[in-house]
Amino acid sequence: MKKFFRSKWIKIPFFFFMFVFALIGMGLTGIQLAHQFKLTNDPGKVDINDRYYQTIKDKYNQGFTKHKDTSSIEIQNFDVYHRILILNRYYPKNAAHIMNALNTSKNEEEAMQMVRAVEMYLSKNKQYKAEVKKYNESRFKNKPKRNLDSIFDWMNISEWQVFKTAVTKDKRMIDSVANMTGVESRLIVSCLVGEQIRLFNSKREAFKKWIKPLAILSVESQHSFGVTGIKELTAKNIEGHLKNPSSVYYLGSQYEKLLDYKTSDTTKERIDRLIDYHNHFYSYMYAAIFIKQVKIQWERAGFPIDNRPEILATLFNVGYPQSIPKKNPKVGGSSIAIYDKVHSFGAISYEFYYSGELFEIFPFMPKRFDWNV
Repeated sequence: MKKFFRSKWIKIPFFFFMFVFALIGMGLTGIQLAHQFKLTNDPGKVDINDRYYQTIKDKYNQGFTKHKDTSSIEIQNFDVYHRILILNRYYPKNAAHIMNALNTSKNEEEAMQMVRAVEMYLSKNKQYKAEVKKYNESRFKNKPKRNLDSIFDWMNISEWQVFKTAVTKDKRMIDSVANMTGVESRLIVSCLVGEQIRLFNSKREAFKKWIKPLAILSVESQHSFGVTGIKELTAKNIEGHLKNPSSVYYLGSQYEKLLDYKTSDTTKERIDRLIDYHNHFYSYMYAAIFIKQVKIQWERAGFPIDNRPEILATLFNVGYPQSIPKKNPKVGGSSIAIYDKVHSFGAISYEFYYSGELFEIFPFMPKRFDWNV
């Protein structure tokens, strides 16, 4: 038996298998120890673009820092739109996705991150990079001084802030008149602006004593009446044209009763409802009807002025005698001195209408006239 186990045909295979099993045992033990000491945990591969992502983070955090002046629009927000426009020249599909996300979320910061994610694949596109570089350089070259005031100087006076507060209180009243007459609220207010700014500036004592502390509109009670400054003769003519089908200012039977009286003393009732300090409804109603009457007059003469708020305001200021339809009407009206600088009534109305001021209160309508009647 001993001779058998000493045979080379037995010893060699025996030691071979013993060696193999020993190696396997050592391997299993090593694996176990590696698991125990977390030596097999994969640390992960650093992305080839890791440095790019870090650059994005740094630029992203710096590019959208908030300024103390919250009233100004940060120029960085415009960078997003410009970069999307550049990207659209090369990859319109990606640009469309980013623009859609921006329109939906209104988050310029996230949109810029989306742009930078795409730009990772444009790092070797010299033409694209050149366009971006050119834009970035233009931003800082000859950078103009930013003026935080309105470019319309008369909107920087303290009286303007008082007016905005006061007219906001009348929003429901103005909108009600707009719905009844089919005249856009913002157009009505554009005529109110010139009259009120003129009064604020000329009635300094009244402004300091009553108007500013109470944030109310100035109501005229001599020669012209109400917050829109309607003259008595003009008021009578407005009423007369409403009921006269043969008048060039006639609006139609549906408007005839808008200014009907409740008493027989029409003169007193007319003045009383215009100078009512608590209810400015009729001041706005007379103004809206006048605007629409001259609009109809010019339209019938072949010279539509629907899209000329400055002309409509000028005519409101100068009255019927000056409302002569023609090809090239002039902007003007009363001269209004505001802190030693003279403005015309029509110009002030025009500047307000297109300024964007109070736009959230009195926005543009699809049409200035008859959008709902």
